[in-house]
Amino acid sequence: MNSLALLGISSVVLLCGYFLYSRMLAKMLGVDAARPTPAHTLRDDIDYVPAHPAVLFGHHFAAIAGAGPIVGPVLAAEFGWASVALWILLGCVFIGAAHDMIALYLSVRHDGKSIGTVIGEILGPKGRLLFLLFCWTALILVVAEFTRQIAATFTTNPEIASASLLFIAEAVLFGLCVYRFRMGVLLSSLVFVPLMFAFVWIGGLVPIDLVAWGLSPDAARTAWTLVLLAYCFFASTLPVWLLLQPRDYLNAYLLYAMMALGIAGVLFAHPVLQLDAFTSFTAPGRGGVQMLFPFLFVTVACGACSGLHALVASGTTAKQLDTEKNIRLVGYGAMLLEGLLAMLALIGVAATWNSGTYLAAIRTVAEGGQGVEPVEMFAGSLAGFCAKVFSFFGAGADAAAQGVAVAKNFMLLAVSAFLMTSVDAATRLARFTWQEMFPLGEKPSAARKAAHNMYSGTALVVALVAVLLLANPETAKSLWSNFASANQLLASLTLFTATLWLYKNNKNTLVTLVPMCFMLATSLTAVVQLLLKGTGILFASTAAILVLAVFLLVFGVRSFLSLRRSRQDV
Repeated sequence: MNSLALLGISSVVLLCGYFLYSRMLAKMLGVDAARPTPAHTLRDDIDYVPAHPAVLFGHHFAAIAGAGPIVGPVLAAEFGWASVALWILLGCVFIGAAHDMIALYLSVRHDGKSIGTVIGEILGPKGRLLFLLFCWTALILVVAEFTRQIAATFTTNPEIASASLLFIAEAVLFGLCVYRFRMGVLLSSLVFVPLMFAFVWIGGLVPIDLVAWGLSPDAARTAWTLVLLAYCFFASTLPVWLLLQPRDYLNAYLLYAMMALGIAGVLFAHPVLQLDAFTSFTAPGRGGVQMLFPFLFVTVACGACSGLHALVASGTTAKQLDTEKNIRLVGYGAMLLEGLLAMLALIGVAATWNSGTYLAAIRTVAEGGQGVEPVEMFAGSLAGFCAKVFSFFGAGADAAAQGVAVAKNFMLLAVSAFLMTSVDAATRLARFTWQEMFPLGEKPSAARKAAHNMYSGTALVVALVAVLLLANPETAKSLWSNFASANQLLASLTLFTATLWLYKNNKNTLVTLVPMCFMLATSLTAVVQLLLKGTGILFASTAAILVLAVFLLVFGVRSFLSLRRSRQDV
């Protein structure tokens, strides 16, 4: 199949999802543009701040994407490109984007609180506490793993470290210009977006190379880890308009440019897909053989559906939504854009690698060898497509080759920006979740006030991440191998909660019930299989995930039966 045809079909399907299905969801939910949002009713200019829709879309998209929609499809292509493409499209339109949009809506209707608050309304205090604990633990793992990846990238690619630090400083200036000096989003963007791309070039001229300065690679990674953890602390506690929101907004332009470059490469090169449409029902991975069901669906993860998106939507995004009419654009639309990115990642690997060389490379990595990492596959493949673009505009062979190298480095930088936005958002979300576990009430004790304090809550998260990364670096790696299943399980529980809420409020439950059943089947099957293969800390963490899920499902069934009896008694 031609890659351009696959990209065209994908674009049409995703656009139909936005203009048809999301509109139906908005009508069913009762989205009301005239209803004041928590960003206005609870405005504090720290967490609750109404944002321009373009700014909020950039923040939300950058925060939910991470490296998942790139790594997931590249790894899942081991089963063949056709099944991955189908899951990305169907999963995005009917499950992932709907999941994100409904989670955002529920949070907005509950004063911008997390999805855990909605669970508490339905499952009771115990169910609420268990769910929040699950979310908090998952977020710590996300911060730990993404911080580890960024520290490694900064060590091996010091020019990316320089550019990233310049981006942070620029974001603070952008926030001040928009919210304090009233420059306006458009004028500020015209100044700061070109400046951001200039920083990409400056970063290459002035790399912060700790290894060249005399540190060993391990010491350099440790140093960068400490710097990043300090950044996480400030990103979580500073007003959202000063650092988090503007940095994510500006970085989103890097991501848009990366996707535009990739799409242009496909349009000009339009290569034929080399990878087989279907390879096998099984694939060797860490811990033994993995079956297409459930691991294809779990591996694609963020490219089709992700439970972490509900935490972002109901954590930072709901507190910045200016009007409910933007729920479709931000909640549903950002997930579709992520699906398009996942499709680009799939096209890149499927059009560049044949099944033999791809499987050899990816299985070497899966078995712990020195193969080609998924992010490098993605960047190298799409950068290779760009050779056609450079040639079209008259570049010679040497200039085109140099342009491809620059394009690859730019894409790697953009992926690092994805990771950074996920790290700072996840740290803030972990703080929110911790605070919700200890609500103040009318007469809070000193201990509860201390637990609820944003500085102590953030410090606890940062300290635990530091222990994971510095005391035992292998722990975070091992836990992350199981996290994809936990992430999908989180999405299942969110859909379960949404189904109960819709049922309680006499709304159509099919839009969440059917996706919930599928996601529960895949995630629980994956967790059970991992439990049977796991040992040590992997076994313990997987067992805890499974036990927690079972308890929440039991609470949910009891709540459903109670709601049903209440209806029958009326």
